[in-house]
This record gives sequence, C-alpha cells and structure tokens, in this order.
Amino acid sequence: MTNDPDLLIIDRILAGEQSAYADLVDKYKSYAYTIALKIIINRGEAEEAAQDAFIKAYHHLSSFHRESKFSTWLYRIVFNTAISYKRKNRQQFQSIDNIIEYGAPDAEGRSEITDKKKYLQLALARLNEADRTALTLFYLEEFSLEEIAEITGMLANTAKVRIHRARQRLADELKIMLKSEALTL
Repeated sequence: MTNDPDLLIIDRILAGEQSAYADLVDKYKSYAYTIALKIIINRGEAEEAAQDAFIKAYHHLSSFHRESKFSTWLYRIVFNTAISYKRKNRQQFQSIDNIIEYGAPDAEGRSEITDKKKYLQLALARLNEADRTALTLFYLEEFSLEEIAEITGMLANTAKVRIHRARQRLADELKIMLKSEALTL
C-alpha cells in the first residue's frame, strides 16, 4: 500500500467520488499551463490546451497504471495536447500582442533581474518548441531526465543531449541579442 497522496485521490475518483478530481487539477494546473505555454506561446490557447489535457486525463484515469508518477503521466498528456494545438494552429500568425507581452519589461523599471528575465524569455521564444520545452522541464520545472524522457517520448540520453544542445542554442541567442542591445546603447 502506498501513501502517495495522488494515488489516494485517484482511488477516490475511481471509486465514484468525481469531485475529488478538482484536488488534482488544483495541484497541477500551474505546471500544466506552464508546459502548454512554453509550447504554444499564446496564453489563451495554452489555457485551453491545459484544460483539454485535464479532461483527457480524467477520461483516461482508469488507464493510469501507476508505473510512473501521476504528474509525469499528466504532463505527457499536456505535452501531446499542446503539440496538437500548435500543429492545428500552425497556419495562423502569432499576434503582435503576444510578442510584446512575452518580453516586455515590468512597469517598475529596468532592474538587473528584470532585464535578465526579459532577455531570457526573448531568447527562449526564439528556440524551437522541443528545445524550449526541454529547458523548461529541466530547469524551471526541475524534472529528472527520466521524467522528461517519459513526458516527451524520447530516451533519457536523448533528453540529456537535447537539453545540452538547447542550452548552447539559448546561449547563442542571448549573445546575439545582447550584442545587438549593446550596439544600441
């Protein structure tokens, strides 16, 4: 018998207490949204994709075999749902509002931390979705290589290489951006 709180909630849901699913949604909604946003970039679509992923997870909860953590299983669903949204909307252009909002500094001014975050977000936005997702899962969400492999469907060694190369591409993007920024000062 396990004391994993997620598994106890899942047992309650499968026993007919459907309202207990709200506990899982509350626990994981910000992580699900973050993953979807890093893939889709559009806030509204990311919210929609995260909600759809929770609905899919609920309908397939009985197929969760408990071989991995619930969070890993859920994030895999979120990842796949977000990728599907992105493919579905590939023909649409990104709104200028999203570009400005994504990298705009806050209203309090340009502190060093705000600048670092701004440039990091802008550089991340220039990466492809696989690199952006790998870096987000590893550094921001602090998933292990094995968990990232399970979420993205790649081998752990492949995830390690992807993160390494994505970090190099991120550094290159930052160098390009900061060099051009320094020229405008």
